[in-house]
Amino acid sequence: MANIFENKPPAILLLGAPGAGKGTLGKILGMIPRFFHCECGNVFRSLDTRTSLGKQFVEYSSRGELVPDELTVELWKTQVANWSDMHVYKSDVDYLVLDGIPRNVNQAKMLEKYLSIEQVFHLSCPDRTELARRLRKRALKDNRIDDASEVVIQKRISTYESETKPILEYFPDDIICEIDATKPPVQVLNRVTSVILDLPTHKLRETIVV
Repeated sequence: MANIFENKPPAILLLGAPGAGKGTLGKILGMIPRFFHCECGNVFRSLDTRTSLGKQFVEYSSRGELVPDELTVELWKTQVANWSDMHVYKSDVDYLVLDGIPRNVNQAKMLEKYLSIEQVFHLSCPDRTELARRLRKRALKDNRIDDASEVVIQKRISTYESETKPILEYFPDDIICEIDATKPPVQVLNRVTSVILDLPTHKLRETIVV
């Protein structure tokens, strides 16, 4: 594994309830040079199930059990190192945009051993009815009918509230930026990029010629 974590490369964390727009924002940022969108689902989809880590993941997922935090972070580390080896992610110039990981405070603590979390963007949408509407719309668009059920939607939102949202209390207030997720996507993007432009690490990395 490439030792890309030795100097704790900078990362930006996107946090928000299901349907708040993390994936859309992450994909847009990932299309901008010097940003790499690290979506947790892609990490698991990219797994080689023949490896030791891959086999451990299959053992849990095949039983319908949650993958332990330690294994989740180890899988994440391995895949990010693979992306680095393939030169699609360049830790010396790219911001890693985290989407879907960490999922709880314990994972956040573990990730901080390997990354420098420069900014947390909280995509806030207090209107749970709007979140449910977005999730139903997305499930139907992706032809995932089961995910459109009210029971599944409310369970996903409830899990976020109890397990993931407490991450906001873990990180210092001065790196957390509240974003109104109900605004049009272009306004959300404008707010996010304006904050990133003021980050000291961004100003420093702008001077690096690649």
